[in-house]
Amino acid sequence: MRFHPRRVGRVVLCVLAALALSGIIQAPASAQFSSAPSVPFSERYRAQLHGGISRAANAAITCVEQVAPGAPACPAAQRGAAGRNGDYRMFYTDIDDDPNTYNSTSAELRIPEGARVTYARLYWGGNLRVGEQKPHADNGRVLIAEPGGNYKVLRADSVVGHRVTDHDDAFTASADVTELVRWSRSGAWTVADINVAMGHSAAGAWGGWTLVAAWEHADSPLRDLVIQDGFRSTDGGNEIRLDVDGLNAAPGAEGRIGFVGYDGDRGSSGDSLAVTADRRAPVRLSDDANPAGNVMNSTISDLGVPVTGRTPAHHNTLGYDSDVMDLTPALTAGAERLSVGFGGSGYHLGAVFLQADVRG
Repeated sequence: MRFHPRRVGRVVLCVLAALALSGIIQAPASAQFSSAPSVPFSERYRAQLHGGISRAANAAITCVEQVAPGAPACPAAQRGAAGRNGDYRMFYTDIDDDPNTYNSTSAELRIPEGARVTYARLYWGGNLRVGEQKPHADNGRVLIAEPGGNYKVLRADSVVGHRVTDHDDAFTASADVTELVRWSRSGAWTVADINVAMGHSAAGAWGGWTLVAAWEHADSPLRDLVIQDGFRSTDGGNEIRLDVDGLNAAPGAEGRIGFVGYDGDRGSSGDSLAVTADRRAPVRLSDDANPAGNVMNSTISDLGVPVTGRTPAHHNTLGYDSDVMDLTPALTAGAERLSVGFGGSGYHLGAVFLQADVRG
């Protein structure tokens, strides 16, 4: 088994475990406020083991009132109608009974019984400028609660992507939560106080979180597991291209690919995901939840099915994407190298994760 989490050592994990028990998981002071308008994608975690990757996610903000003439009513948009976040006045979603939080949502993370979590990471992000302007000082801080647990302060442990343009003020951040997830395992996780702005603007409010967990289990197939992250934006239709080398995917192997995207709109066109294996012809991925020409479409889905194990479970998240799609069509002849291309415009990419069966 190969295991190479970036910048994670035994001492750091022990410190994280102790801090989790004390109610805070915190990066070194030098990392807390470091930000950049674009962060190159790089490998956060890689392993070849009998196991897989699980994911939980939810949006942090939703509509309260229709503003744009002709747009679907807010309840219809939440049920899945093709409304965009710029069509509505948006307000925080807050499901807990804690008066000290202003947004909170939950989602189920499912780890197979008997599996061991090998790595876990929380990603979060939002738009800081809508009807209000939020300060960026809290971009690298959220609250997280494990199933049945209390909130713990979580701080970003690497560079925070933070990009200001004429129409939005976007950020993404992340932190290692391996020890917390390893001991807490399956159930409903809650994330609160993501730094996201409310109100109305043409660009619209958006924000959310995704928890990604890699695990191993002796009864699972041998797989390559890869997590990459960064912060890239599509401007003027430029493609975001990521390379994954050193795979050992068998011909006809089954695989999955997931991603975290910000400010993708329902009903847009041109937002695509194409995967090239070993320089063969690109394969455009799509499913019932993510059309080939509108992959970034405000959905949280698994293999084409909206994820309902979350609170709230709006089918249209109005600007937040956390999807897992079938990678198998790109692996018909196997693969040692994948080139993953995200096309379109007007959205931001924060993380990509995949698993692929290994040759026997």
